[in-house]
Amino acid sequence: MFTGEYRHSVDDKGRLAVPSRFRAQLDTGLVVSRWLDACLAIHTRDGWDALADKVATLPITDENARRFSRFIFAGAVETTLDGQGRVLVPGYLRDMAGLASEAVVVGARDHAEIWAPSTWESYRQSLEDPTALAAAIGGLGI
Repeated sequence: MFTGEYRHSVDDKGRLAVPSRFRAQLDTGLVVSRWLDACLAIHTRDGWDALADKVATLPITDENARRFSRFIFAGAVETTLDGQGRVLVPGYLRDMAGLASEAVVVGARDHAEIWAPSTWESYRQSLEDPTALAAAIGGLGI
């Protein structure tokens, strides 16, 4: 399970250190993709395959299903961690997420997310408004 919030630098080549707590889960490979809310996702190989299986069950006649599939898969990159526990995030993904020299890596249960610090700060603050959070999760059965 991916949990926690970590700040790391992004070097000039686009390499980002993955939090050490996440590395063992990613030893067999990982996929970095665009994700919802203007961030990137890091999936384990098994997690990525499970997501792909779910998307494969969506009807191809549904425009939103096709849109989601293209959004997720068109920009995804399969990769591995280097010897220092870093992942190379391609320029087009860094641009999409607004990443520069720093990133915030957050755990999101079955995957990790990579956020631009300013985007994460705004989003994180919205999570801390108890009224807005209660309204957002009201129908989830939690």
